[in-house]
Amino acid sequence: MSNANPLIQMETSRGEIILELDAEKAPISVANFVAYARAGHYDGTIFHRVIKGFMIQGGGLTPDMQEKPTGAPIENEARNKLKNKTGTIAMARTAEVDSATAQFFINTEDNKFLDNTGTRPEDFGYAVFGKVVDGMDVVYTIEQQPTTRTAGHDDVPVEPVIITRVTVID
Repeated sequence: MSNANPLIQMETSRGEIILELDAEKAPISVANFVAYARAGHYDGTIFHRVIKGFMIQGGGLTPDMQEKPTGAPIENEARNKLKNKTGTIAMARTAEVDSATAQFFINTEDNKFLDNTGTRPEDFGYAVFGKVVDGMDVVYTIEQQPTTRTAGHDDVPVEPVIITRVTVID
């Protein structure tokens, strides 16, 4: 493991997840995620979108479903050849290619349909910027939570799964 690749400790109400970020292949996404982590942005947010056999998404909403303010969107690095495989972390975004801010998701399956296949918006894909190196059991526990529709959002865990703290391990 290169020292250039930051390790991230994500403490959740369901256990700890350790991530290794790929600073070489996804420098913009990694710098963005690390900046939000160091600023404490993720502390107290929730995994607000959990879909069995797909992914768990978090990093933007509080337990009362309020969206936290973010900085400007970043460039989408989906063309970096990293694939949306089981255990990878990627930037969440809207239909707009370069719209990712703080939200991320962890793939719980190989989601090839999220990979970059071209330059059109519908083909651009989602930028993978790292992977879980410890704690996939926690990711799967979160994935299995019963969900409901809350405040206009689908697939929200009935009992909030809180990201209590995200730390960059130096």
